[in-house]
Amino acid sequence: MRVIAIVASAAATAAVVTVGATVLASSGETKKASPSAGLRRGAPPILFDLGVRDDPEARALRRAAELHARGRRAEAARIFDRLSSLDADVGAAVAVWPEGTLVRLDRLARRHPRSPLVPLHIGLARFWARDDAGAVRAWRTAARIGPDTASGVRADDLLHPNMARGLPVFVPTEAAGSRLAGLSPREQLDALRRGSRTVQGRLLYGVALQRLGKPLSARRQFDEAAALAPRSAEAQVAAAVARFDKDDPSRAFSRLGPLTRRFPRAPTVRFHLGLLLLWIGRVEEATTQLERARALGPRTPIGREANRFLTRLKGVAK
Repeated sequence: MRVIAIVASAAATAAVVTVGATVLASSGETKKASPSAGLRRGAPPILFDLGVRDDPEARALRRAAELHARGRRAEAARIFDRLSSLDADVGAAVAVWPEGTLVRLDRLARRHPRSPLVPLHIGLARFWARDDAGAVRAWRTAARIGPDTASGVRADDLLHPNMARGLPVFVPTEAAGSRLAGLSPREQLDALRRGSRTVQGRLLYGVALQRLGKPLSARRQFDEAAALAPRSAEAQVAAAVARFDKDDPSRAFSRLGPLTRRFPRAPTVRFHLGLLLLWIGRVEEATTQLERARALGPRTPIGREANRFLTRLKGVAK
């Protein structure tokens, strides 16, 4: 729960950027603002990709990022300066915004050309400097070199501000259960990995990987489950959902749509079709699919989840 809370907090910070970055999606063109336009208010956020790490450095990085988000940037900078890692170097560069931030980040990019964390923050810094075109270039780089990382997923979010943040996560009908109770996040992940020899185990491990910002690793688990269980609606749906791509959502829809005919009585198909439709903003069509999922299995876990979504949608509509 602590890890989930940290990720949610980071996503909330990124949402501020996304709202501002909507201008980038208003047309096919971007432009570089003149220096006279000045800097945006505040400072770029710091968004680490620490996963389930809970070592002393990870705790220090999270603490410093939290201080930075609260405007206590000098304190954050002191913590970053005491650490020795790429994450700390990125944090230290952003914490002194705007003094030398971009110079330091560009230097890190040359030293670590395969790290999506660096271009993600270069993009944020350029966006704060009102260099929209430069921000887009950097985010595209981060998304390209880190498609299986939280940094790459966040960069992709910023490039698609009109879609929901992150990627849709498959919802299994069977939860991990009490066997994970009392375990640390790292221990939970290890337990799920050890249990991934079965179809259901692969589905649960894949969901964990999705939540950690590793969509390609999750897709491999789902594809293996689908190959092992060709008659399982759940496994086939998971493999379809894992193909959702913000540049081309049809990759997922083209596999998920036919499953409505192959498994006409499976609530999971309609539920996830509704979920994907929500991701691209087609609320009315999503509502129809969620209502069908609820009708197909009102007392099933998926049916109850569909009902929760529908209740939330009604609240938003009001």
